[in-house]
Amino acid sequence: MSEQDDAKGLVAVTGAAGHIGANLVRSLLAQGRRVRALVREHMAGIVGLPVEVVRCDVTDGEACRRALAGARIVYHLAARISVGWDPPGRVETVNVGGTQKVVEACLACGVERLVHFSSIHAFSADPVDGVIDESRPLVQNQPHALVYDRTKAEGERQVMAAVARGLDAVIVNPSSVIGPYDFAPSAMGEVLLDLVHGRFPALVGGAGFNWVDVRDVVASVLQAERRGRKGEHYLLAGHWLPFFELARLWGRVSGARIPRLVVPMGLARAAAPFAAGWARLRGRRPLFTPDSLRVLRNHRRISCLRASAELGHNPRPLEETLRDTYQWFKQAGKLT
Repeated sequence: MSEQDDAKGLVAVTGAAGHIGANLVRSLLAQGRRVRALVREHMAGIVGLPVEVVRCDVTDGEACRRALAGARIVYHLAARISVGWDPPGRVETVNVGGTQKVVEACLACGVERLVHFSSIHAFSADPVDGVIDESRPLVQNQPHALVYDRTKAEGERQVMAAVARGLDAVIVNPSSVIGPYDFAPSAMGEVLLDLVHGRFPALVGGAGFNWVDVRDVVASVLQAERRGRKGEHYLLAGHWLPFFELARLWGRVSGARIPRLVVPMGLARAAAPFAAGWARLRGRRPLFTPDSLRVLRNHRRISCLRASAELGHNPRPLEETLRDTYQWFKQAGKLT
C-alpha cells in the first residue's frame, strides 16, 4: 500500500476524541489523510480539526455500519477504561459488545484493514516475574480477573474470530499512556494534575508500571496499519518505573511539591476501599482503588522486540514525555 493510495482512502477512527485518538487524528491529518472521527459525546480532542465528525455509539450495530460505510481503514480505539471506578456492566458492554459491533461492521462494509487497540492488560499477569511478549496467554474469563483486563482480552477474541472469517486486522497493546493532547483528561493525566494540585497526601511504595508516550504509540500504530502482519499482536510499551519515582520526576519537570511520605503497599491496600468510597461520595474518581493497586504490581517486564523489529517502535525517555505533557497542560489551561 503506497502513501499515495493511503492519502486517497478514508480512515475512520472510533474514540477519536480520546487521548490516543486526539493524537492519532492529528498525525493522520499531517499525512494528508481523510479522517472520519467517530465520537459518542465529548469532542474537545478534535474541535477545530478538518475532519468529518460522526456521532456513533459503538454498541449500536446499525450506527457502526453507517459510520464505517466507505472507510478503507478503521482504527478502533473506543473503550471503557476502568480499574475499579466504573460499573462492570458498562465496561463489558463497550469493550466486548462494542468491539463485536465494530468488527461486524468492518466485515459488512468491506474495510481493508482494522487496527484494533487493546491493552497490555489483556495479557495474563502470571507469572508475575516472567517476561510478557505476544506469546503470553490472554486473561481468562474468571471471577478473580479484573473486569478491564477480562473485557480487553475478550475484545481481542472478537477481533481474532473476525480474522478467521476474512477480516484483515492487527492488534496493538499499549502499556500506560502519558502525553500531550490529553483533553479529558485521561486517568493518568488526572493523576498528574492531582499531583500538581497537591491532592495526593502520600505516595505508594512497591508499586510501578510501564509508561509510554502517546506519540510513540501513534507512530507505531501508523506503521502497524501499513506493515503489521494480519492477525498479529504488537506490544507497545515504554519504560517501567515505580510510581513514587514517576511522581518525583514529574515534580522536577513541573515544579510541583510532591509528597515525601511513601506508604507501604500493604497499608495502601488496606486503606483503598475507604479512600475509594470517600471519593465516590464527593463525586470524584478515586486516587487509588484495590484494583488500581493490584495493577501497579503487575506487567513489569514487557518485551517490545516484535514491535521494534517490525514497526520501528522506539519509546523516548520518560522525562521528555513528562516535560512535554506539562507544557501542553500549561498551554491548555489545565493547571489552574
